[in-house]
Amino acid sequence: MNIGETLIEDTFAEAFGMRYTRLIVTAHDDFWLDAAIRELTGYSSSVIACDAEAGVERMLAAEETPDGRPGVAVLIFGFSTDALTKSVSNRVGQCVMTCPSTAVYDGLSGLEERIPLGKRIRFFGDGFQKSKVVADKRYWRIPVMDGEFLVEDSVGVAKGVAGGNIIMQTVDQRTGLEAARRAAEAVASAACVIAPFPGGIARSGSKVGSRYKGLPASTADAYCPTLRGRVESKLHDGVQCAYELVVDGTDESAVAEAMVAAMHAAAGPDVVAITAGNYGGKLGKFHFHLRQLVDA
Repeated sequence: MNIGETLIEDTFAEAFGMRYTRLIVTAHDDFWLDAAIRELTGYSSSVIACDAEAGVERMLAAEETPDGRPGVAVLIFGFSTDALTKSVSNRVGQCVMTCPSTAVYDGLSGLEERIPLGKRIRFFGDGFQKSKVVADKRYWRIPVMDGEFLVEDSVGVAKGVAGGNIIMQTVDQRTGLEAARRAAEAVASAACVIAPFPGGIARSGSKVGSRYKGLPASTADAYCPTLRGRVESKLHDGVQCAYELVVDGTDESAVAEAMVAAMHAAAGPDVVAITAGNYGGKLGKFHFHLRQLVDA
């Protein structure tokens, strides 16, 4: 099966069930909003070593936010509710409360499963913090040097899917970068998903385990062009570059739709093949078969 000149391999991406929350972050203007989001979503490419996987779901117009200001919906994924409890409050406290003019709201209102947010970081107010209930929601007002930081007491948590992926194999790096950018932009336009790696792309795809004791993951040597002849390569003839795009989403269908959009966007001249990473189906419960996705 091909999309144009690009072969779609008969394989599948293996993804995992994870917990996620959605935060609505607002600020006085786009400059400070961007500053807060860059900090909030930093160091969040993979839970292999990061405390969470995070990214921008979509930008919000002022009329879509609780306080009528520019906003962003951010998705944050973790392996467990307990892990999210720690990472979300730390990130909001260190990266958003510190940013001038910001406020944080729950983007998953009404869910029974919740984690504390303002309830945890309110203590920074040193006893001067105040709470208020509006429309059955509790907010904390924490005094800061430009006024008050407004944050909801708790935020909802839901079950999501993380680790959907495609791997683009191209004849050279320039072609690979162009294909990767097209794919990442397609995912950025999709609903209910994020691509947590830098610019949406991982150049250092990984495999499970390592020859070094204690290292949970190491370089995906089968996709490294400089290791041809030394390992069992999965690269097609003529391929000198491979990039991986990883997708996390609110559910299975959202991840599938984003992967389809990414494959169609990435395919083109000198994009030799698109494949995906998996672990033989032994680790992740969600299997996204590339050809079935394209057929559908």
